[in-house]
Amino acid sequence: MIDTVLFDIGGTLIKQKRSAQRSLLYSRFVKQTLSEIGIDITLDDQKFFDRIYSNQETYKHEGETTFRELPPIEVWRDNILREYDITIDKLEHVAESLSFTYDYIRMENSPRPNLRQSLEQLRSMGLKLGIITNTISKTFAEHILNEYMVLPYFPVIVKSCEFGIRKPHPAIFQHAMNLIGSTRETTCYVGDTISRDVLGSRNAGLAMAIKIRNSSIAHRDTAFQGSDAPKADFEIDDLIEIPEIIETFNKERT
Repeated sequence: MIDTVLFDIGGTLIKQKRSAQRSLLYSRFVKQTLSEIGIDITLDDQKFFDRIYSNQETYKHEGETTFRELPPIEVWRDNILREYDITIDKLEHVAESLSFTYDYIRMENSPRPNLRQSLEQLRSMGLKLGIITNTISKTFAEHILNEYMVLPYFPVIVKSCEFGIRKPHPAIFQHAMNLIGSTRETTCYVGDTISRDVLGSRNAGLAMAIKIRNSSIAHRDTAFQGSDAPKADFEIDDLIEIPEIIETFNKERT
């Protein structure tokens, strides 16, 4: 029986779209923020964004091997802005803002269709709901969920930057289950990637893995296309499909 459904956020509960315009907007925001703490960036907006993005991608790829997630200040000082040798005392007041806006300004965010309706149906079924998200921001998850008026559905939100470990490591899944009071035999996870979400669900031994299709992140899963790659139990296009999947699964086991 499934009694708990845990969700990813980016690409799963919300859609995220990149654009050249938003990239430059974010670059200018970071430059202005750094200027206010005495760090002047001489690169033009596009070149500076390219550096930010490249360094963040390098950090992310390293995390996919080590499963380690650093707190925001270390992400920026030692990774994204490593060329600038910025001291902790200067970064400590702006690191979270830079992390939050990495997803909030750099990306165009919008709620998935039927988001609230799907969560309401799941809650009306008596299911416990929670979040596990790989993120470098301590505040983005609560902010975006509150913006879309669904934060009250999630009493448990586990963020990799606070826990220190990223999906697909099973420890972050177990931590969330401990907090919400569930077991792997009764837990389903919903995400949009094989490499983090489906693989993580399998690593943690969860009863069910649901993958919501997201063509914009297909490049993240290029290494997981063979016959031996982990497979989701269900692939869906809309969150509204989840309540029926859970209901049918539970009826078959009563």
